[in-house]
Amino acid sequence: MVTNTDRAAGAASGRGAGELVLRPFELDRDLVALVDVIGESNLDDGVDWIPTAESLRVDLVHRADFDAARDIRIAELGGAVVGAADHMVRTRGDTIVHHLDGWVRPSHRRRGIGRTLLHWSEERAREVKTAIPGELPHAFAIWPDEHQVGTIAMLESEGYGIMRYGFMMLRRLGDPIPDAPLPAGLQIRPVRPEDHRRVWDADVEAFRDHWKTPVRTEEDFTGWFATPDLDTTLWRVAWDGDEVAGSVMSFVFADENERLGLKRGWLEHVSVRRPWRRQGLGAALIADSLRGLRERGLDEAALGVDAENTTGALRLYESLGFYRHRMGILYTKAL
Repeated sequence: MVTNTDRAAGAASGRGAGELVLRPFELDRDLVALVDVIGESNLDDGVDWIPTAESLRVDLVHRADFDAARDIRIAELGGAVVGAADHMVRTRGDTIVHHLDGWVRPSHRRRGIGRTLLHWSEERAREVKTAIPGELPHAFAIWPDEHQVGTIAMLESEGYGIMRYGFMMLRRLGDPIPDAPLPAGLQIRPVRPEDHRRVWDADVEAFRDHWKTPVRTEEDFTGWFATPDLDTTLWRVAWDGDEVAGSVMSFVFADENERLGLKRGWLEHVSVRRPWRRQGLGAALIADSLRGLRERGLDEAALGVDAENTTGALRLYESLGFYRHRMGILYTKAL
């Protein structure tokens, strides 16, 4: 096992390239290198998440119960950054989930570096577990893409099993967008800064009906509205008087689009509160969001969905022209 200052030599580095060093992450020193490793790894795997230094900084700074120096490890070989691991803990339903993530440059794969990083992440999770009071069970969780066959093989060899599936869905904005009217009595209004809390709280309430939805914190709220690509003119929020009935929070990640060679908008959060469900509100908000993205000159819209969503989201998205593009697989293991 590799600890803060230990080295994993030989087997982990392979090919006589020297010893692999795992060291604590330093935000100002390592942020650009971490972004580079994530981007290079994800581009090679076809994973459509390419963060910028600014967006990743906001993400890391606003995580609750997170210490970047303790929860991220940088892997170096010969002084060069070749990989990284990230541990984040969240309460999801009746389980405390330790989300593990890792990246290895394509040029340094199949040398045991990914497995070494995974073992470090598991050890970090065990350390964190001892400091969390209560009797809730703890579990490891990792979401590889279906095409990351090397990662999947490694996880299965380490005792992880499949818990859930999710889909990344796409829709061509050049295709006709249905005319889905708002239910009577509701109206869509521009989002003002003074509305942020009510829109956020309504979204939190609506997502409580989803499977093992994470408990959101004040840091989540602050980080969400500090996102560099935030543009609430893209959002569609339906009001019933002073009550938020539902919303679609859309984003356009310009730098990511440039790296991927795309013109894509993301419907990041789609939610309707219980009293306003089964009335066509979700379809109306999505259709209006698609029109808004098309007016910005974009070619396609994307979103993510739980394959077993109990609110009927998958059927709704497919009825509005979205199709399944990629599948993610949730692998878990009891801690």
